Amino acid sequence: MSAGFSAIVLAGKRDGRLDPLAADAGVSHKCLVPVACKPMLLHVLEALDASPGVARIIVSIDAPEILAPLIRHLGSGRIAVARSAPNLVDSVIGAADASAPPFLVTTADNVNLTPASVTEILAASQGADAAVAFARRERVAAAHPDGQRRFYRFRCGEYSNCNTYILGSRDALKAAEVFRGGGQFAKFPMRIVKAFGLLNLIRFRYGLATLDGAFRGFSHRFGLAIRPVLVSDGALAIDVDNTRTLHVAETILRARGSALSEPPQEVRLDRAAHSLGDPLLA
Repeated sequence: MSAGFSAIVLAGKRDGRLDPLAADAGVSHKCLVPVACKPMLLHVLEALDASPGVARIIVSIDAPEILAPLIRHLGSGRIAVARSAPNLVDSVIGAADASAPPFLVTTADNVNLTPASVTEILAASQGADAAVAFARRERVAAAHPDGQRRFYRFRCGEYSNCNTYILGSRDALKAAEVFRGGGQFAKFPMRIVKAFGLLNLIRFRYGLATLDGAFRGFSHRFGLAIRPVLVSDGALAIDVDNTRTLHVAETILRARGSALSEPPQEVRLDRAAHSLGDPLLA
């Protein structure tokens, strides 16, 4: 296994808007919302920092200064911060410029990420230009019966995306260009057809292919070896998007003992200490 992966964690505001969970918690960014006594981003950083296959970590965020207490708390020399861009693609490309491939890309709300899952994904993605982590529906339900409600249906079963991706080289970043318009895909559906191909989309949308077969079609379309990677831990498909999934994640983390020790006061978030106008000050 490569020992040189660069992990990119996307933690910026989406379209510059305040996330409802952040508003409820009284913090400036969703990545600072407390989950099982810790800012959600801290769970992700701890998992990556404990992963032997990850050589460096870059957090992409629009306000880098708010992360200083978290980085000091971890005390790791492998963590850097890059200023995010208004869209996800430019944020990934900007963070990638600060490091070297291959890259693991994930999100700040992926609080159930573990070193074991990271190791599994890195090993399974070897030789691929790009990879996408999925979990089988049965494994997600085993992690928590109310953890995920949306699944992709294929001939071989149902799967959930785990918000974790591998980009094996800088060439793989070219494939991400199709997402530069972000939400504009919904407004201009022909952009999706142009990007992925009509036949590929029909097979994907209606579950006419196996998971591997669908990705062979995507690979052919982009001229890259794009591979689905199945993870053993179904909890990885449960990120924190709303109040329901926040409670689910806390249940999973506490059962695993991930919340037994609280972080120091400077990185503990609550309304009194960290208002919207004074976020996570050192």
